[in-house]
Amino acid sequence: METLVRHIRERYLRVKEQVAQSAFEVGRDPKAIRILVVTKTQPLEVVKAAIEAGITLFGENYPEEALPKILALQSQPGIEWHMIGHLQSRKARIVVEHFSVMETIDRVEIAEKLNRFAQGANRVLPAMLELNVSGEESKFGLPAWDDQTFTSMLGAIEKVVSLPNLSIKGLMTMPPLFEKMEESRPYFVKLRKIQDSLRKIFPQVCWDELSMGTSADFPVAVQEGATIIRIGTAILGPRRQKTV
Repeated sequence: METLVRHIRERYLRVKEQVAQSAFEVGRDPKAIRILVVTKTQPLEVVKAAIEAGITLFGENYPEEALPKILALQSQPGIEWHMIGHLQSRKARIVVEHFSVMETIDRVEIAEKLNRFAQGANRVLPAMLELNVSGEESKFGLPAWDDQTFTSMLGAIEKVVSLPNLSIKGLMTMPPLFEKMEESRPYFVKLRKIQDSLRKIFPQVCWDELSMGTSADFPVAVQEGATIIRIGTAILGPRRQKTV
């Protein structure tokens, strides 16, 4: 366990150094960027080691896989869990009851379902809109890869931001997977420009968060305005096989 904690801490500090370097290159404050550590398929002992290494912000893709970890660690102070995967409607209650933030609202229907459960739980759920800025059919997210799709999704966004028990905090995206991180830059730029547009169209909403960038391309994401980067293997090492 001590060896695992040491390795995770070393990798975490290495990522923080890279974040700081990328931020300084464009005049940003490194403190404005949070590192969300993705624990998808990782066992509980790895998450415990990450907490001992000083990490408090975690992301999971599958609610049913995350739930045992969240419950086992609920006595740990200051731990924040973000849902970062596509959410099936039947699992919306788990997110409302056990996650701190929902990053992947990709359709009106799931937003309305989360809102109903949040009303029942007497809470306001912080959330982000997931946008598909690449046009890839394999990607989830509200369509926003060109001017036409951006305009067509505004009605959906208007419905989502009007839901009283959801508090929209910003945007999230996943660009195509490239061999070179520089190739991701246009998609991060596009999300930031959409953020600027939505601030003007819906000024009553907080659009401050940009969740973008992974182990493969986070330095570029930081340069283009990411406030949350989602890092898994670069900190925790290779993923385990999904068993749930």
